[in-house]
Amino acid sequence: MRRCLLLLISLVLFSSVSATQAQQSQPSPPGLSFEFYRAHVEPIFLARRAGHARCYACHALGAGEGNAPAAMRLEILSPGSTTWTEEQSRKNFDAVRKKVFANNPFSSPLLIHPLRYEAGGDQWHGGGAQFTSPNDPEWQTIAAWVQGKNVVDEDLRGSSIPAAPANAVRAAASNNGGLKLRIIQTNMAGDNIHIIDPVMNRVVAEITGIEANHGVAAGPDGSRLYVSNEADRTVDVVDMKTLKVFKQIPLSGPPNNISISKDGRRIYQAIHGAPFGVDVIDTTTLSNVKRLPLDGLQIHNTYVTPDGKYVIAASDDQTYKVAIIDQKTEEPVRVIQFTNRPRPLAFHTNPDGSTKWILAGLTDLHGFVVADFATGKEIHRIKFPDLGGPVKMKTVRASVANPNHGIGVQPDNKTVWVSDRLYNVVHAYSLPDLKYLGAVSVAVDPFWMTFTPDSNFVYVANDASASVSAIDTHSMKEVARIPVGQVPKRNITAMLP
Repeated sequence: MRRCLLLLISLVLFSSVSATQAQQSQPSPPGLSFEFYRAHVEPIFLARRAGHARCYACHALGAGEGNAPAAMRLEILSPGSTTWTEEQSRKNFDAVRKKVFANNPFSSPLLIHPLRYEAGGDQWHGGGAQFTSPNDPEWQTIAAWVQGKNVVDEDLRGSSIPAAPANAVRAAASNNGGLKLRIIQTNMAGDNIHIIDPVMNRVVAEITGIEANHGVAAGPDGSRLYVSNEADRTVDVVDMKTLKVFKQIPLSGPPNNISISKDGRRIYQAIHGAPFGVDVIDTTTLSNVKRLPLDGLQIHNTYVTPDGKYVIAASDDQTYKVAIIDQKTEEPVRVIQFTNRPRPLAFHTNPDGSTKWILAGLTDLHGFVVADFATGKEIHRIKFPDLGGPVKMKTVRASVANPNHGIGVQPDNKTVWVSDRLYNVVHAYSLPDLKYLGAVSVAVDPFWMTFTPDSNFVYVANDASASVSAIDTHSMKEVARIPVGQVPKRNITAMLP
């Protein structure tokens, strides 16, 4: 018995030593070269690509989703510098390699996260599809570094990208007094804004050079657009005859959504980072004339009520508050307290045009709530129907926490439309009785929406699909899917030259 036990121990020890020797004889995975990284990979993060915000804008400056807890964080360049110091590069190197599996490009988040979904990438990236194919030279450069090479391999993997399907065309009301009806679509991870003709349901113009554009407002006469620029922390003023930025107005902090007074004289810019609050822009002097501190609320969205009497500033913090501001005096008059973070808001009006209800999506609510504007009290809580079955999508990033991130009331005040990111549909409810009317399937991750003035069409930005869905509000059908830029979110309707 003792001899058997000794023999068994000897066999175990021999097997262990043999396995160790075998492991030691195998080549170890190549290391990640700092020198190759600094010379070839790091410049990619600063590079400008047509139709895209730089990686630097989100991952260093905090634009878009760059401040998300799991986001890769890069160092901010020293004032006047166009590249990083060696010390900064080493800090970047440490951050970047956490997103890499050595010798495995197609498992590395650094390469898969910004790669187009159809080419094998992740379904959603806050910076959009920076690379359309693994054959992209910059993708190849990063892949070479991940594989421990000193040169770029030009043939890692090919990829065939299918052409976008043709869209149906439906008509909508078009021009008035020499101005033309347009849908204006921002692209949060892009450097461009698309102008859509709702008659042809196609892009007819493009504004370029505004990196990480977040929100947009139009002057009443259509001569200007005002765009919140997250990368530069400015409001960029666009001449709509030339489609060029002619003025950048500095802000007190990082901007999010933007709104304009009914007379077009004041811009109300949400400030999402310190010092928070709302910046007020005078559109005559094109200057930042004051800041509304709002007790330090982290303001995500601003609105002007349909009657123009109030500015609404919705927070994105643990207070769950929406500030109500008198537009004439620009003084806060009260707050509405919700039960969770308010997402986009919409307004239902009384027959005289005054505000009756605020309708709001909330974090963690697969539905929306209705608050009485006069009392601030929640009076209705609507939960979306469970569509179930194969319709339900694979969850995209924060869809579970924020299942509704778009809501709008038709101009005729008869219907509210609400996006549903879990099922990739837009739900419709009648007003004021809130009767469920049905759902319309759209592309992945529907977000903000805007309407034609006749209420015949609603245009929904599909955040993860680089597209806008045009929906006929009468037939409840998607009639066009319009390709736009990277991570489209906020959109508006305006009359433009």
